[in-house]
Amino acid sequence: MATTGAEAGPRLTTVRRLEAAGFRAWPAASTFYDGTWAIRLTPSFPAKRLNSVNPLDPADDADIAARITDARQRFVAAGRTLLFRQSPLCPPALVRHLDESGWQRFGEAVVFTADLAALDLNDAIDRIPIRDGRRYLDASLHVHRRPAEMRAGLDEVLSSIRPPAAFFVRESEAGEPIGVALAITDNDLAGILDVAVAPDRRREGIGIDLVATALRHTQHKGARTGWLQVEADNEAGLALYRRLGFHEAYRYCYRAPPGAVTA
Repeated sequence: MATTGAEAGPRLTTVRRLEAAGFRAWPAASTFYDGTWAIRLTPSFPAKRLNSVNPLDPADDADIAARITDARQRFVAAGRTLLFRQSPLCPPALVRHLDESGWQRFGEAVVFTADLAALDLNDAIDRIPIRDGRRYLDASLHVHRRPAEMRAGLDEVLSSIRPPAAFFVRESEAGEPIGVALAITDNDLAGILDVAVAPDRRREGIGIDLVATALRHTQHKGARTGWLQVEADNEAGLALYRRLGFHEAYRYCYRAPPGAVTA
């Protein structure tokens, strides 16, 4: 059973630490707090992680209906549909309220962690990350097949990252970007994000090579624990990270109001 509510399972201290690291690694344009509900909004970029309410304390369940109404007003003002991101930190009472109110459940993701010292990264190539953030921006847009109108928003996100970031790009012999990965070294934590391989170059080992190279880089920078997340229905991604030696830490999903478009 997916661990996406505040049921028994992962240690909540670990979940809190990884959630905080995730916020720093992929920063929203603005974050408001209603108690311990982190309301993250980024009008310029549509990623769900950047446009959702993230409850961070299972005991913070007072005035649920009124707080949802207040949050909805912020999302409407930002031109976004109200979403909740339901992790093991989500109050059980809030989960019940959403269930009883008919909120949709979608977009389940798995958060993985690994002890970097236990991973076999000996065959990983020590590549120097590129220093040109705009070059990485262009490569990420190209490999992810994101539309050009997302450029300014993604640029804002990447420019807002405060922990040391390393950009990795694989190119074809013709110089076309075919794979990207972003490594964030946050004290002893290493976050690997934005991993993608061009559709016509998959199953060539490019993804695992990029991730291993990024992890090796963070290890050289002093990181001891790696973390990353992947959509629960991405069988290739799940297999890749398990093959590297990652283990599931917890899961989360998104909740959308009845009738909202979730595609």
